[in-house]
Amino acid sequence: MSYQALYRVWRPRTFQDVVGQTHITRTLQNAIVQEKFSHAYLFSGPRGTGKTSAAKIFAKTINCEKAPVKEPCNECAACRGIQDGSISDVIEIDAASNTSVDDIREIRDKVKYASSVVPYKVYIIDEVHMISVNAFNALLKTLEEPPKHVVFILATTEPHKIPLTIISRCQRFDFKPISNQSIVERMQSIIDAEGISVSKEALDAVALAAEGGMRDALSILDQAISYSEDGVELDDVLAVTGAVSQQILTDIVQAMNEKNVQRGLQLLDEIIQRGKDPGRFVYDMIYYLRDLLLYKSAPGLEGILERAIMDDHFKQLATEVSEVWIQHAIMQLNQCQQEMKWTNNPKVFIEIAILTITNQYQQSEPVQATDSDFVIQLTNKMAQLEKQLEQLKQTNVSSQQAPSQDQRRRPQPRSSKNSYKIPFEKIRMVLQEAQKPALKEVQSQWANFLNKLKTTNAPAHATIQDSKPAAASDKALVVAFKYEIHCSLFLDHREMVESILSSVIQKQLTIIPIPINDWTELRNEYVMKQEQSNPQEETNEDPVVEEARKLVGDDLIEIHD
Repeated sequence: MSYQALYRVWRPRTFQDVVGQTHITRTLQNAIVQEKFSHAYLFSGPRGTGKTSAAKIFAKTINCEKAPVKEPCNECAACRGIQDGSISDVIEIDAASNTSVDDIREIRDKVKYASSVVPYKVYIIDEVHMISVNAFNALLKTLEEPPKHVVFILATTEPHKIPLTIISRCQRFDFKPISNQSIVERMQSIIDAEGISVSKEALDAVALAAEGGMRDALSILDQAISYSEDGVELDDVLAVTGAVSQQILTDIVQAMNEKNVQRGLQLLDEIIQRGKDPGRFVYDMIYYLRDLLLYKSAPGLEGILERAIMDDHFKQLATEVSEVWIQHAIMQLNQCQQEMKWTNNPKVFIEIAILTITNQYQQSEPVQATDSDFVIQLTNKMAQLEKQLEQLKQTNVSSQQAPSQDQRRRPQPRSSKNSYKIPFEKIRMVLQEAQKPALKEVQSQWANFLNKLKTTNAPAHATIQDSKPAAASDKALVVAFKYEIHCSLFLDHREMVESILSSVIQKQLTIIPIPINDWTELRNEYVMKQEQSNPQEETNEDPVVEEARKLVGDDLIEIHD
């Protein structure tokens, strides 16, 4: 096979050919000229940004017969031999397939031997993060103090996976994504040399699709050249990459802004029917809206627009849409992009996003759009606070009245350290209506209720697990809590707990919490009052029953004739 892909033919052979990494190439060149280069380097960065190419150029430059120089001559035997791989002193290792300790030990054993052809032996280890932890440990000592004739260059796309002990022994260079403008300029020089006709719009589309990688850009360009018949046009690149033309993006944005749902959904359906990638469409739409927002906010920033072409349709659309509307649309599309990762029907989420963007705000009131969600949340919060305030007023109405002589002896509602006020009056009303069969019914189902609550809502179960039903009527249940703080925590889950209890006992009860110590005091007060109001019953009571009451209390006593 005589044909070679563009990215292989035009792989950088000098530091000048490495696009967009001047901060790295200049540092390496100065170090080589001054003969102060290090024994170990770490090249990290996204794919296709020139890491391994720069490593190979570095190996040629330090071994060039004209060294020390800033660029390899690519003419001497050393440069040509390293370029075609015939010199064994420059070793390229793919760490993805050489991850074991034995592979690293082999390197460690061979490092001590002097180079045979060129002055320096260079080890280029690509995707070094794939090496195992034990293999890294085996490499540590050699990497820290290698022989003077050896240079290590480690390349990786995931530097966070490399142990810090390795990173600290290397000079680290971070390769950054290449700008679209630099990619276009490099591709333009290549197509001029190759004699290929490619339109400016097509090159811009290729650069955008490459996402900062020069190798990806040349691969896409190579594919577009094969797809086209004569010259490469924008439609050819869009067909290869699955991207959408700017005119369609403009039409969809205009339809959403004009609240033309039917038009927007029809355009989306046409795009999907033509085989366009839904994910790519959302990606292009977000970047298009980003450019629209930047142009509208600062028209002088035309140079940093990445997706949009400054045509008349684009400028006209910028005058029609508001900045607030664009920001909302970008947020909705970003959420759609996240949700599409976990579905087999991405079109549905795109349709929902279009409907949401179209119907969210009135076109005539764009300024109020940012505040609408906040106003709704604030209104709901105020309604909740008003309801809670009304409940507090009803709870404290008895405490605001002048206490009678009997009430002075009673335990009064008090505020505990967790701000829970015990509703004594409500509990007294429950005691007046309390029935032992109702309490027995709750006690018999209490264990089942706790188990069901635990599986449904663990935090709610944690607040009530150390409590027990103390008194019950047809409408309310008094629950004695072991810890006072759990009473206030229980109120946060009150509705959930009451609904679970009603599903178990088939009856709706309002739960009133009270600390166990206060319940004991209140119950004794209530029993004493009952005895004072019914002295005859107390006199005629069986002595055995009376003694039983003293021992175990009223809750556990059942009297049968």
